[in-house]
Amino acid sequence: MAGHSKWKNIQRRKNAQDAKRGKVFMKLAKEIFVAAKQGGSDPETNPSLRLAIDKAKSSNMPNDNIDRAIKKATGDLNGVQYENVIYEGYGSGGAALMVQLLTDNKNRAAADVRHAFSKNNGNMGENGCVSFLFNRKGLLIIDRSEGEVDGEELLLQVIEAGAEEMETTEEAYEIYTDPQEFQQVKHQLEADGLTFSSAEVTMIPETYAPLEDEDGMNMVKLIEQLEDNDDVQEVYHNAEINDEVYEQL
Repeated sequence: MAGHSKWKNIQRRKNAQDAKRGKVFMKLAKEIFVAAKQGGSDPETNPSLRLAIDKAKSSNMPNDNIDRAIKKATGDLNGVQYENVIYEGYGSGGAALMVQLLTDNKNRAAADVRHAFSKNNGNMGENGCVSFLFNRKGLLIIDRSEGEVDGEELLLQVIEAGAEEMETTEEAYEIYTDPQEFQQVKHQLEADGLTFSSAEVTMIPETYAPLEDEDGMNMVKLIEQLEDNDDVQEVYHNAEINDEVYEQL
């Protein structure tokens, strides 16, 4: 993980989400619905639901929307059943992607994802073709522009809270945890008075693929097309895209 910042990728993703907030809320509601349906409506006894709610709140989803999704899950929604599906493949320039979906139609979902790959100079692969390049981690980000935080003091707090690692970049402090310890570390650091600009359990690449020019543009377009799909919940990738590519787009 050293040498690469997740902050810019997360910042760009959140900026894009802000532009299409209605679609983001719909996806978050679906995730809450599935978690509540599978594990019950109490976040204290349902860790998946607690994660989904925290994720929704970090995206400023209104509490009414969250409550509505939980109530739908514990009632009747005309027999709608969502499946959690992951597709893997390679984008332009050989960058690896994992696409996580919640869908009520796997055939449609597979066709849509395959079309996005082929349209943007990528290739959809077999299950397992790139997943070995990613590790599941909890990730807490503190934006350094939002207030003064003493890095040395923060490191001591992070260690005491049980996190695995902290990286410091010009833009942010990035705190990594074991997925099972994510909630405990988050709550401990919040009790210490810290706030996070992003808090999620995500997939962290072991290595990164630097992309420039046309490869970078194709990759950005592929990610955007996938994220615009109503069934797609998350797109994980190991592309390190040159800032100039975003400026050209």
